[in-house]
Amino acid sequence: MKGTAILSHGLESGPHATKVSALAEVAQALGWAGVRPDYRDLDATRDLRMIRARTERALASAPAHGRVVFAGSSMGALVSGFASLERRCEALFLMALPVGIRDYPVRFDAARVPTTLVHGWRDELCPVDAAIAFARARGDTLHLVDDDHRLSAHVDACAEAFRRLLLAIDA
Repeated sequence: MKGTAILSHGLESGPHATKVSALAEVAQALGWAGVRPDYRDLDATRDLRMIRARTERALASAPAHGRVVFAGSSMGALVSGFASLERRCEALFLMALPVGIRDYPVRFDAARVPTTLVHGWRDELCPVDAAIAFARARGDTLHLVDDDHRLSAHVDACAEAFRRLLLAIDA
């Protein structure tokens, strides 16, 4: 295996959700292990303090040694960014990123590694302008698509962007 992709699902979703499943297929096809932590028990509490517990679970899912890529959708993207600050990683892939969570005291940040974001112009939960500002400040790759928060019309586009990111870090 070339490394491990930690694929984090969003809130009110699960490890077999459409987008993380599509990313897992891409990872496997390119020789990466795809690990999908299950956060549903934490998410059921609807408690924002569970963001830290989610991050710890993502970190625990990563191998102690070897290459890691953190990827996720919505809350999974947020957790991926936080995890990247604590565990060295090769890259980040963030879909429908919530740059800030109201009433959550920790400001979002992520490691300065190759990062690709995919965000919907019509995202009703995570303002597109915040994602643009985040990507611009870091010089990240940003794909804006005509979709809402779920990005359900662009699953294939997300998978292709993830494929390109994995190929780029292998080059």
